[in-house]
Amino acid sequence: MAVPIDYATLRVVWWALLGILLIGFAIFDGFDLGTTMLLPFIGRSNTERRVLINSVGPVWEGNQVWFILGGGASFAAWPPLYAISFSGFYIAMFVVLVALILRPVAFKYRGKLDNQLWRNVCDWALFLGGLVPSLIFGVAFGNLLQGVPFHFDDELRAVYTGSFFGLLNPFALLCGLVSVVMLAAHGAAYVHMKTAGDIAERARHAGIATSLLTLVLFAVAGLCVYGWIDGYALAQPLDHAGPSNPLRKAVETSVGAWFGNYRVAPWTAAAPLIGLAGPLLTAVLLVARRPVASFLASALGLAGIIATPGLAMFPFILPSSASPDASLTAWDASSSQMTLFIMLVAVVIFLPIVLGYTAWVYRVLRGKVTPQMFEANRQAY
Repeated sequence: MAVPIDYATLRVVWWALLGILLIGFAIFDGFDLGTTMLLPFIGRSNTERRVLINSVGPVWEGNQVWFILGGGASFAAWPPLYAISFSGFYIAMFVVLVALILRPVAFKYRGKLDNQLWRNVCDWALFLGGLVPSLIFGVAFGNLLQGVPFHFDDELRAVYTGSFFGLLNPFALLCGLVSVVMLAAHGAAYVHMKTAGDIAERARHAGIATSLLTLVLFAVAGLCVYGWIDGYALAQPLDHAGPSNPLRKAVETSVGAWFGNYRVAPWTAAAPLIGLAGPLLTAVLLVARRPVASFLASALGLAGIIATPGLAMFPFILPSSASPDASLTAWDASSSQMTLFIMLVAVVIFLPIVLGYTAWVYRVLRGKVTPQMFEANRQAY
């Protein structure tokens, strides 16, 4: 059966779709991760914390679908990426899983006991459930930019030679901090939009501070990539429709090489510019008390920050610091042409349905969450 879309195009489309899924996860699940990170600090009483929890309570489970879709897309479209990242980052993934498990437990059981100590434990569990994944996801991006220590043996079996603590290097931790503060800022913008009174005002101040901190840390990380981190580049062009064999190329490394795409395709510089402008605009709009606009600006900034490494690294999707020639790229690490096409047909059919349903849910749940909603039932939650 002939596939109507050429292999090279399908590879680019799925590379872009994987990036879109990551951005979708950051925007949608990011605001509830950020909200729970801020929960112990913005909520000063049990009622105020109930307001914060209920502002994300109806949507947080659905938001995690973006995370599941990202993992599923990497498994089906980029099998070597899934195999190496999920096995090499096993301990990190396990820590993320434990932290994410804390979230449903705390959401569902916080109100089962009329005990302040129990509620405080649940609140801090929610805090960790927001902080830990945010930090580790950023650390993962930091390690991608530096390269992951793996190589292939003679039978093309991937061998990971790193360790969990090796992932926690200074640059990766800096990227982790960028992730934490940008999601905290996104959560603060969401809380400012969804609540009123003292809670919204505290969220506004927190959002201004974390947005400006995001701007500074993102700029510092960019300077590190430019002047300190070894980037990767293909020594010669690859056949974009060639077989998926990551050992059929030569790769060069040099400091600042990740900026090469900005020279070849200047339009890609829009991503870091948006990543810098988004947090600044968010802070300005929060100062002006424009809740909806500040949330949209925060979402735009997140998209720019996440797109920045993706566009800078293209066509690399998983560089290897142990054996640069074994790095995975969009041209040599994908599934077959038929697999990518069938998956694309499924996306074209089902993604609009998912997006339409999501839009309907958010429309139904529009409006602010206020303390008055809970006065009739003070004990619950």
